[in-house]
Amino acid sequence: LAPVFTDIFNLSLTLGIVPSSFKQSTIVPVPKKPRPSDLNDYRPRRPHISRDETDHNQYGWATAPHPPSSSALELLRGFVLSPLLYSLYTYDCTATSSSNIIVKFADDTVVMGLISDNDERAYLEEIKHLENWCQENNLLLNVSKTKELIVDCSKKQEWHYQPVRIGGTTVERVDSFRYLGVHISQDLSWSRHTNSLAKKARQRLYHLRCLRDFRLPSKVLWNFYTCTIESILTGNITVWFGNSTKQDRQALQRVVRSAERITHTELPDLQTIYYKRCQTKARKIVKDPTHTNNRLFSLLRSGRSGRFRSLKTKTERLKRSFFPQAIRGPESGKLINCGDHHHHFGQSTLHHFTVSYTVYDYVCDE
Repeated sequence: LAPVFTDIFNLSLTLGIVPSSFKQSTIVPVPKKPRPSDLNDYRPRRPHISRDETDHNQYGWATAPHPPSSSALELLRGFVLSPLLYSLYTYDCTATSSSNIIVKFADDTVVMGLISDNDERAYLEEIKHLENWCQENNLLLNVSKTKELIVDCSKKQEWHYQPVRIGGTTVERVDSFRYLGVHISQDLSWSRHTNSLAKKARQRLYHLRCLRDFRLPSKVLWNFYTCTIESILTGNITVWFGNSTKQDRQALQRVVRSAERITHTELPDLQTIYYKRCQTKARKIVKDPTHTNNRLFSLLRSGRSGRFRSLKTKTERLKRSFFPQAIRGPESGKLINCGDHHHHFGQSTLHHFTVSYTVYDYVCDE
């Protein structure tokens, strides 16, 4: 089809006429959520042949003068440079209080605030500062997509927190939400997340059975499992697997055993993958002296065993989290064999915080 499209495009450029059919497009609305209620709940999609209609070779002339101009268009999605450019644009959006943290990933922003002695002023002022910053930089906060989640680990939980308001609209307070592919619950349990992973992975088993029925080699089946099923089960595994319940782990492991029966090959269990991922991530932190959490890895005073000092933990949840598991887990002594680096011989302690954090989504002001 390339020669045919080439003749059509060249003829259009020669005559200076764009056919009316080129100006029309079929828009297919794709729901953003299971039960859409208005037009904002749909995502427009246009089926097209991008390789035939788009010229990836961009041309420019340095001698052509162009006057300065400003654009108020929405953030271009799908381009490689879009997240980088947007990160640069919002670089100066930082926390104003030491008790707050602002985490940004493209146009998703999380404001985390540590509330001590029931004092919410720093947290609420941080949200107000973010709202003012967006107004000054021609950005709008999408309040409909903004959620507030309060993690209160106190036993009584008698304090009633003030609602967050943005532009006169109260932000919805939820007990769980999905952020960067992980379902986070206010009680820091991972049952909802593991159930979602198991459901999605079981759907992929159907395609694995189809490949088996086509009598493809075991190597192909193993590659398909690794790319489409194991990648789902082990996504962000260093965050949630350590504190998942026995029932949740068994539900995920049943998917692995089903895949073993289909592929007739032995597959690594999730526990082994979890420890390996912890070791890999810990090695990267140990190698990087500028990493914020590098100080949590300190060698024992003898220095001969090549082992790191265990972190002091007061709760079972903290004991089963990433850093203690990376140090106490199997083959943790291999962390020392990761290049030339220097460590202080001190004691490090992980603290358990009670936080309240809000997820925001930016919308460019047109």
